[in-house]
Amino acid sequence: MINVNNLTHDYGHGRGVFDVDLAVSKGETLGFLGPNGAGKSTTMRHLMGFSKPQKGSVSIAGLDCTKNSAKIMQRVGYLPGEVALPDGLNGWQFLKMMKDMRDVKDDKLTQELLRRFELDPSGSVKRMSIGEKRKLAVAAAFMSDPDILLLDEPTSGLDPIMQEVFIDFIREQKQKGKTILLSSHIFSEVEALCDRIAIIKDGRLVSTVDAAEIRHGLHNIMTVSFDNERDFTEFGKTDLDFKIRDRKSLSCSVVVDDKDINKFLSAIKRFRLKSFREHSVTLEEYFMKFYKNDKTFGGVSYA
Repeated sequence: MINVNNLTHDYGHGRGVFDVDLAVSKGETLGFLGPNGAGKSTTMRHLMGFSKPQKGSVSIAGLDCTKNSAKIMQRVGYLPGEVALPDGLNGWQFLKMMKDMRDVKDDKLTQELLRRFELDPSGSVKRMSIGEKRKLAVAAAFMSDPDILLLDEPTSGLDPIMQEVFIDFIREQKQKGKTILLSSHIFSEVEALCDRIAIIKDGRLVSTVDAAEIRHGLHNIMTVSFDNERDFTEFGKTDLDFKIRDRKSLSCSVVVDDKDINKFLSAIKRFRLKSFREHSVTLEEYFMKFYKNDKTFGGVSYA
């Protein structure tokens, strides 16, 4: 339903997106994970037809986003990362404008959204708080009950209670079979909602993982300590993926994928251990593998 093929738009000085490939199947939720400035919003703007690729293509439901931006806006619920509302309108007037643009005839869903997100839209949009503007944007994005959703940092500006309300609401949208691309830098949000997760850094995709893998641990880190220096030294000669070897404490940390667990056990059984600890790598730790300069996660140094 959503296809990004080799998308490149270079704004200079390392800013932009470069050779980005994404595909979101019907009924799937793909999390687009990265900090501000990584290229998430740029990708979203290309999907909405606001920007034209320098190279590559973007399409939604088979429609080229650059050539069919008006049709895309009719079909897609878009929640921008930065909500900019027109001055001189109150919330009701803004919603009326969006209803006319989307040809929405029924007020029932809009009223339900306002009730659920506890928003009175009668005030001037200029004087609304960031959270109120975000709620108004949520109502505008979902009022037509679209089957494709582009959500760019959707809970930004919402208080913790409203963040939970929004997450529950998106879970309901998933149950209805909606196709969702959700960009975020909030790990708990991505883990709670997404079927797959794509990590972007400096405008380039660096990894795509299944959420099921994350829930079961992307990797296991085995930390072992030994009774004597001889065993510590001999264990260090084995063909394992060592990340820390601390001679002072006679301990080692090894990254072990599920497929390599038998190899690890075969190596370790020949030595006398003082202690053994297993730690599953979380999404946040895996993410920091790509982003932290000293490459540290799970207490293991990747320098």
